[in-house]
Formats: sequence, C-alpha cells, structure tokens
Amino acid sequence: MSKEKEMIERNIELSAEFSRYLFEHPEIEEKIPVDVEIILLPGFDEELKEFNLRLGKDIEANGGRVVYISIKEIRPKALSRIEKVEVESLV
Repeated sequence: MSKEKEMIERNIELSAEFSRYLFEHPEIEEKIPVDVEIILLPGFDEELKEFNLRLGKDIEANGGRVVYISIKEIRPKALSRIEKVEVESLV
C-alpha cells in the first residue's frame, strides 16, 4: 500500500470518529463555518498530522479556506459495545 493511500485511510477513520464526536458535541459544529475545508490534526499521530498540515497549506495556497481542528487524544478502539452475553444451547 502506498504511503498516500495509508494516510487517506487513516484520515477516513479519524473523520468518522470526528463525525461521531460532533453528534455528541453540536456546540463544536456551530463554531465551524460552512464553506471551509476541515483539516484534522491528531496530536497522537505525528505522521498523519504533518500530512494533513501539508494538505491544508496546499488548499490555502490555492485560495481555499481551511479550519484546523486539533484532536488531542483518542480512546482505544473497541470492537464491540456489548457487555453481557449468555449462550444457550438448544440441543
């Protein structure tokens, strides 16, 4: 996999997490203008942060408007939110 493709996949995952965060914190969304590109800067992933900073600067250089969102931390992935399970045999 190319490095750029890997960065794009990591951005897709981070963007999905940010979208879920916005559902829980609509006050943050209210601070983001409608006509801008959102650039996520993950403090926990320096490589992705640098990639995204370059992307944002390229957008700005071409006349685009950018809002940078610093994400300080992220919780570990959870494969499931299910807590208690019982298996009943029908045999």
